[in-house]
Amino acid sequence: MSEPSSQVPERLLSRTGAIAIIVGIVIGAGIFKTPSMVAGITSDIGWMMSVWIAGSVISIAGALCYAELATTYPHAGGDYHFLYKAYGKNVSFLYGWAKATVINTGSIALLAFVFGDYMTKVLSLGPYSTVVWALLIIAGLTLVNLIGIHASSSMQTILTILEVAGLIAIIVAGFGLLGNPLPAVEHAPLFSSTPPLGLLGLAMVFVLLTFGGWNESAYISAEVRGGSKTVVSVIVLSLLLITVIYLLVNGALIAGLGMGQLASSKAAPADLLGLAFGPIGEKLLGLFVAIAALTSINATMIVGARTNYAMGEDWHGLRFMGKWESQRGSPSLAYLVQGAICLALVGFGAFQADGFEAMVEFTAPVFWSFLFLVGIAVFVLRLKYPHQKREFSIPLFPLTPILFCVSCAYLAYSSFAYAHSKGAIYISLYVMLIGIMALIALRVVGLKKATGSN
Repeated sequence: MSEPSSQVPERLLSRTGAIAIIVGIVIGAGIFKTPSMVAGITSDIGWMMSVWIAGSVISIAGALCYAELATTYPHAGGDYHFLYKAYGKNVSFLYGWAKATVINTGSIALLAFVFGDYMTKVLSLGPYSTVVWALLIIAGLTLVNLIGIHASSSMQTILTILEVAGLIAIIVAGFGLLGNPLPAVEHAPLFSSTPPLGLLGLAMVFVLLTFGGWNESAYISAEVRGGSKTVVSVIVLSLLLITVIYLLVNGALIAGLGMGQLASSKAAPADLLGLAFGPIGEKLLGLFVAIAALTSINATMIVGARTNYAMGEDWHGLRFMGKWESQRGSPSLAYLVQGAICLALVGFGAFQADGFEAMVEFTAPVFWSFLFLVGIAVFVLRLKYPHQKREFSIPLFPLTPILFCVSCAYLAYSSFAYAHSKGAIYISLYVMLIGIMALIALRVVGLKKATGSN
């Protein structure tokens, strides 16, 4: 690895701020959409809740793997750094390339469109209101993060509180604690019907998409005050909090709407708040979804810029991104590069028919494939550095990382199959091919510099 920079991340992030960032990343707009899809696939309350619990177990297994990696090899580059340690510079570059050009920036652009759609209903900015809102929020949040980690984590805490408040509104409405009395619904006994195994797997894909983002916690491992034990508690507490919230939201939707209406609804939370609080409830739900998207955008920006920073440290041709502003606690140029790519993607997305589906097909195969490699890295690094001191070891090793690796492999396969069925798998392959060409170019430039210096 390259010589460490004199300006490195400091432990400035509090436990509360770190939990807010992780919760903010994971709880996005997905929880407002996927419960009805999972209900429609499983058609049984018992199986539906079981899939959500299984998704939580897999996510916690992955988080524990990341906890060992993050505490043993703390670095602002997160899983980019783990892949570097396990497989070398080439694989880590391709992962950083995928994160910088597709996974993180694509997610930010997608969420910015969601934010723009809902904010347009509150305040229209003209015929291109959605695009204008999307551009404004990316530029604005990039500016906030340039100010420093204190400003961004404080804002993240506020946004997460507002987001969780929206989910609490769903919970209290669904269980009849506030609002108008809800129509009575009847429930079939638990596990009265069993969906095919393939459908359960499809339901798991949507559940784990909703849990997606917990792996980003590794990026802030080097910045959390209190050391390794605090990092572990932050990761586990965040996942447990998210699991409780998800189960309560699903339970409230089932209690308020019934399994049949939940499965057939395209906007189940809005339907529920509409029944409980009237039209104002539906509008408030739109605002909550916008806040959820905003929260995820900000959190993804925080961790995404750290991938660019790590790549800048490792590659001479990208050195301009590897400068850390200690006083602000942020990689400023890495943020600017990320913001520029996001703005370009929003401009590109403005001309597409359905940006949401296109980005899922585009990002999922690459994301789950690299996450599988991170899981395998747990074994590789234990063999490669057998005497490395570990302040935290994965419980039930090797069963826990095996569960995580098998889950990632299955999701990678499902994602490739889904993208192939849509004729979109080649887009991902083209992007990675361009990444390989960029890697070769950087290698050639580095070789020429080394030859010239001799």
